[in-house]
Amino acid sequence: MSLINPKTTIELANHLIQQEAQAITALQSRIDANFVRACECLIAISGRVVLIGIGKSGHISRKIAATMASTGSPAFFVSAAEACHGDLGMICKDDAVMMLSNSGQSDELVTLLPALKALGCPIVTLTSNMQSTLALNSHIVLDVSVSKEACPLGLAPTTSTAAMLAMGDALAVCLLSARGFNEEDFARSHPGGKLGKRLLTSVEDIMHTEHTVPRVNQNSYVKEGLLEISSKGLGLTTVVDDDNHLVGVFTDGDLRRLLDKDTNLQNIRMRDVMVSQCQFTQPQQLATETLQQMQANRISALPVVDDNNKVIGALNMHDLLNAGIV
Repeated sequence: MSLINPKTTIELANHLIQQEAQAITALQSRIDANFVRACECLIAISGRVVLIGIGKSGHISRKIAATMASTGSPAFFVSAAEACHGDLGMICKDDAVMMLSNSGQSDELVTLLPALKALGCPIVTLTSNMQSTLALNSHIVLDVSVSKEACPLGLAPTTSTAAMLAMGDALAVCLLSARGFNEEDFARSHPGGKLGKRLLTSVEDIMHTEHTVPRVNQNSYVKEGLLEISSKGLGLTTVVDDDNHLVGVFTDGDLRRLLDKDTNLQNIRMRDVMVSQCQFTQPQQLATETLQQMQANRISALPVVDDNNKVIGALNMHDLLNAGIV
């Protein structure tokens, strides 16, 4: 027999989400001059924003630190417990400290106050108790109080942690905006993500080079071009002059069109069948721009040339797909 009652489960989950949504909405009235002061404090430092918390507030602190770090505000998390036993040395006078504590009385955080004051770091605290020890000893205090926890027992941090996280996200986003942080900046801190790959990957990062580049001389017979297309597997071969300058391309599509005309290919040379007015790209071009070029011209492969129009590489749609660009 299942321990889960569907009706009760749905009602309970909806109630929790409603309570947390109300708690977050209530924060809007607290986005005021004090919030602006917190933003000014965090952006004015020459060091980093150090998030400190313990327990569930510690988990929220870690997430806010990650959000700030990925959006242009250097930040990291320090566990209050570990800070009491040596990790406080990670904090410098040029840093700002953000302390998260629902009660504002967490022993591990209160213990750190004298040392932080000695360092001279500005302290921004997120708490539900504006008269707590942490609040009274901080430079700026942001009120993240909630009427009650959404937990049926009223004990497990639920609405309180949701409010903390929302306030932390609000700070991170406002700092992002003030710094003029853009998509390219975001990509640089997310090189492994799809956006990072799209905004940072250039043609030279993914193109085929040296012996893997399909290439035949313009005076070669078509048979040699076909062998090059087949062996290199990119769907085309570049056609070059004696100095390796690009003079045209020949694709498997061009071959099919010749065969449809019943053309005798036995003694035809590449210069007679190549496409001389061809598209190409360059190594420094962004892969996303090359993708747009290929899509606009309805082609699936491109030669890569240097500033002297010499062939140095080639790539096709599969390369873009494998690189996560498509």
